[in-house]
Amino acid sequence: MERSFKPTVGNTAPYAALLLRLELGIMFLAHGLTKLLVFTPAGTVKFFASVGFPGFLAYPVMAFEIIGGAMLILGVLPRWVAGLAAVELLVASTVHWGNGWAFAAPDGGGWEYPVFLAVTAAALALLGDGVCALKPSLRK
Repeated sequence: MERSFKPTVGNTAPYAALLLRLELGIMFLAHGLTKLLVFTPAGTVKFFASVGFPGFLAYPVMAFEIIGGAMLILGVLPRWVAGLAAVELLVASTVHWGNGWAFAAPDGGGWEYPVFLAVTAAALALLGDGVCALKPSLRK
């Protein structure tokens, strides 16, 4: 008797979580490395201060984006990292609120992209670790 694959939430959700995990991990890693290697830590500190955040917050944000991005890609405590990422992204979106919705808006872009990523991170935190997680967030 041949078994056919019937996609259901029960058997595809772990793969959806993997895709979200990889997407968010790559995005965070790229943004963190851009802050570190392109804008430099000093430039990132100045930017944070220019938008009203304490400049010293640039360092933990860069560290979280690089380390957290790698943790998401590898699947190390991904639900916890995604939950923290959702908070970080919502805070980051406050910089863009005054610019309107569209991220392509002049003067620093709007809030659509960081809020979309925050909701994506929250969805991953709720959905689960996904397949191929090296260190799942919850014990079975």
